[in-house]
Amino acid sequence: MYYYTYQGKKYAALENLALFTCGAPQDSEDVTFLINCPPENRRASFLVTDPRQLTAKTDGVEWLDSRRIDSPVPDLSENILRRLKAGELRAINFRHPRWEQIAAKADQRRPNRKRVNLLAVGDVGGTLLTALKLLGGDCISTIGICDLSEKTVARWAAEMSQISWPWDYEALPKVEAVQPERLFDCDVFLFAAAKSVPAVGSPVQDVRMAQFAANRTLVESYARLAREANFGGLFVVLSDPVDPLCKAAYLTSNAGGDGHWDGKGLLAEQVQGFGLGVMNARAAALAQTDLRFLPFLSDGRSFGPHGEGLVIANSIKKYDDQVSQDLTERVKTANLRIRELGFKPFVAPAVSSGAMQLLLTLRGLWHCGSVCLGGVWFGVRNRSTSKGLETENLDLPDELFRRLKETESTLKAIL
Repeated sequence: MYYYTYQGKKYAALENLALFTCGAPQDSEDVTFLINCPPENRRASFLVTDPRQLTAKTDGVEWLDSRRIDSPVPDLSENILRRLKAGELRAINFRHPRWEQIAAKADQRRPNRKRVNLLAVGDVGGTLLTALKLLGGDCISTIGICDLSEKTVARWAAEMSQISWPWDYEALPKVEAVQPERLFDCDVFLFAAAKSVPAVGSPVQDVRMAQFAANRTLVESYARLAREANFGGLFVVLSDPVDPLCKAAYLTSNAGGDGHWDGKGLLAEQVQGFGLGVMNARAAALAQTDLRFLPFLSDGRSFGPHGEGLVIANSIKKYDDQVSQDLTERVKTANLRIRELGFKPFVAPAVSSGAMQLLLTLRGLWHCGSVCLGGVWFGVRNRSTSKGLETENLDLPDELFRRLKETESTLKAIL
């Protein structure tokens, strides 16, 4: 073990780094662990939940079951192990070009109520806005809305201003128009814009992937704006296909003038996709009406993308692969039932995937979201902590883990 001091902070590492050495930190002192890995396709910082994460060469789906991390368990001091077990150990990648900035920002106090800016108030955006207005008073101060149509913005701002509890007029978030040049003057940016949504009755089978080509250029343009603005908040993707669009946003924001990754854009942990929440909710709805799926309500999990590659586990402790495959297929195609009725299925996704998961995120609670794992954005149960992003660590059955590896390969083949 090595200990270092730099700009008034204490660090620990498993190798000799170009920093001033010092003694072990006191129990009352904060300490950050420095890892030394290629920074391009992984989180720059995270909450450490298993010692093997400190020596792992990649941060793929193996991190969802740390027993499967093919890396030795490092010899850590009692001082560091105690902090890890208490959930108080943050790791930062020393090789990331902005590691000092990340370390400095970790100590900054953030406002309890956040400013959220929403791009596009169409079907999804309008429903999302309504839910955030009604439910977000404890953690959202204002919601800025922006759309190509000024009349649309004016309409929604007026409508939302007329929603309040009688005699408690400051309880709900304020909604106001925000100009495009101020979109990243916020704590959370919500990307709900879409260039292409297949019409009801369209023969397109995979509706989400049909939107990728059109929506990719759009999300990339805003990712570049986030880079220019030195945006330090959460960049949330709600448009389909959520998971590949997250990766496109991350890569584009980190592309320098020569097109190569330079680490000056969004951090991987700043980008999160909200598409898994509605899949989890659809699985729960099915479990409430079909006894075969009942264990999902107490012990089930959802993983992977909002679409092809989705993995629903009927139970972690009593996993049944055939039942889980059946449940997954029914969840994956549930949106088609709404289309067969002649409607676009946007209400449940806007609320279950969008509003609910964002509110859980802002409250620091477990939620469903796509985060960077192994260079792709992968839907998992995760939460934001004072020491960084944490993904749930489970003892996964072999059959389930194989499905997760297949999904990881599927996502890597897209982008």
